[in-house]
Parts: sequence; C-alpha cells; structure tokens
Amino acid sequence: MKPKNLIIPVLVAGVLLSLLAPLSASNQKDQAQNKQAPKPQEKVFIPKEVKAVLQEGLAARQGREDIPVNIFHSLFLPAQQNFQIIFFMKIKNSDLGYAPASATPAAAPAAPQPEVKPETVPAAQEAALLEAKFNVFLEFNRLEEGAEPQIFKEVYVPSTIQVEEASFDAEKEDMYSIGYPLPFGHYLLALAVTSPDLQKIGTAYCEFTLPDTSAFAKALETTPIFFIKSFEKMDGPETHTVFHKELFTYSFLKIVPNLDKIFAAGDTLDTFFYVFGARPNEQQKYDIEVNFEVKKGEEIAIRWAPQTYDISPLVSQPLPLKQTVIIKSQAGERTEQRDLTAGNYTLVVSVSDKVSGNSVTKTVDFEVK
Repeated sequence: MKPKNLIIPVLVAGVLLSLLAPLSASNQKDQAQNKQAPKPQEKVFIPKEVKAVLQEGLAARQGREDIPVNIFHSLFLPAQQNFQIIFFMKIKNSDLGYAPASATPAAAPAAPQPEVKPETVPAAQEAALLEAKFNVFLEFNRLEEGAEPQIFKEVYVPSTIQVEEASFDAEKEDMYSIGYPLPFGHYLLALAVTSPDLQKIGTAYCEFTLPDTSAFAKALETTPIFFIKSFEKMDGPETHTVFHKELFTYSFLKIVPNLDKIFAAGDTLDTFFYVFGARPNEQQKYDIEVNFEVKKGEEIAIRWAPQTYDISPLVSQPLPLKQTVIIKSQAGERTEQRDLTAGNYTLVVSVSDKVSGNSVTKTVDFEVK
C-alpha cells in the first residue's frame, strides 16, 4: 500500500476523470421514468434453493447461520450515473472452507538449459497458500411504503480468495466487502454466502437508503465520512463485481478503511467524503471551505487551518493528530507539538460552499489508544 499522504493528488487527478460523473437532475428524471415503465423480464441469477432461504428470513431480517455473516457497516460514494454502495461484513475464516490452494498446472516442457550448480542459485521459498472458493448472491429489493419488497436486481458473484498459510487464523473473524452501483432509492439487501455445492447457505439482510441528490439543490450534504488506513492504485477500475478481503475498491483504488476508528498516538486521520449540493462558479471552479477540529467533550483539542477545495466536491484530507501546547517557564512562553493523548474524541467537520452560501456540519467519533 502507498503512503497515505499521496492519496490527495492521486484521487483528484485520477478518480474524478475516471468515475465521478455528475448525478444530474435530468438523469434522476430519467431514473424516475424508468422506474414507472414496465421492465422486461430479467435473467434470474440466484438459484431457487438459495432464493427460498433468502425469502424465509426477509420479513424478519433473520439470517441463516450455516455460514454466519454479520453486515456491520455500509457506505456509499458517487459513481457514474449512480452510487457505489459498499457493504462490510465479518465472517469467521473457518466457515469459508479455506484449504491448501490448488497446484498450478504444469507448464509445457522448456528447451534444455545449461546445468547450474545448486549452490550458485538459492532455491526460492514460495509462501504456502490457502484458498477459499464460495458463492455470493445479492438480491436488492426496493422498499415502498405500504408495499411488499420488490426485487430490483439480482447479482451472482463466484468468489475465490487466497491467503498465506503462515498468517492464517481459522478462528478469526476477518472483514470482507462487496460493492455494487445503484440509483437512488430505499432498498433492502438480501445477501447469501454459500458453499460451491449450495449445501451450506448463510444469509444476512441490510436496509439502506441512497439519497435523491435533487433534494440538495438548496442544501449541502455529504456521503458518510470515513477514515483510510492505506490505499493502492490499480491499473484500472474493476469491470465486474468482486468480493474482497480486508479492503474495498473504488474506481481504480484499493482502499483499506479504518472502520473501527481506533488510532495510535502520532497517527493521521485520513478523512474521505464527497459533498453534494456544491456549485461551481462561472469559471467552473468550486469554492468549498472545510474547517476540521477535534473535540474532547466540549473542549477543543485540535483545530486545523481551514482547507479549500476548488477542483471538485471530493474531500480527501490527512489530519495529523498533533496538539499545539503552550509551555510556560521563567524564560517565557513557547509552543510545542505533541501527540494527541489516549482518549475518546469527536472530529467536527464544517463544510461551507462559498458559491451557494450553503453549509453543513458533520461529526465522527474516534478513539486514540
């Protein structure tokens, strides 16, 4: 993973060009019209035995625990003409059936090579790998007040994950993620993780709402604010849905999030979110100002200088957890930078759009240990 302080130029230069198309009012009108129009018969991606299990628990949101799945968090980010909704879940490693990875098929015989003495070329020690093969099924149901859930989209994701055997802990619950693009609306996700033969089926449910951005014509709003541990640039965006371990993807980035919001002394809050409702000026530049401060209770612990963003409403801002402390002595006063001490804190994010005059304030709790 790359150093965190490089994420801003990478995101601004690349993600905006590759992914962030405006969610325009005209597009939303088209979506509304499409919603009312009759849909052609869609291909079914979920086997009937899996669909029956999903339906059993749908009303009560009660999952089956052949493979226990705990969806503990979700977030969304803007994508081309849609939102990218990402779900994070905990699954015990032993429940996914990790086993020694399949041997690589033998290559065609190579041409004869000169003999090399063994002592001159040390043998490479390849790490032993474990592999889990399983199925993931996503059923997105639209929720309308007073009506039964209506299936909007079905997705089948055959999945294979490899890990190094030396660091594998069968009893650990690791974090897994999956993302999918959807238009605005109120949804219920029914998710199933199954063994390849469908003999073990685990299910989980998650209700969520993706906003209608036309509501932000006279107001500001943000996507959920989250923190980034590290990221890695891919050659390009994924072209199909992938089930990931310990990270998620967005555009051409692999991102490891800090979802437990726990930091060590001296860490940096790499803050990431998108601002809806901000307007460009006549020169097609934004004029967004964001004030960040950390509070411990009602007391301000850190206040950074205001940050401005003119390229886009995407905010990716590293915030070092350093306090400025005034030291008094007989020689006078001096200031000193110190790491934020252990405790529970709140990040206060105040966003102002200088073009529209609108503003919004968000808070995120975190802990320093």
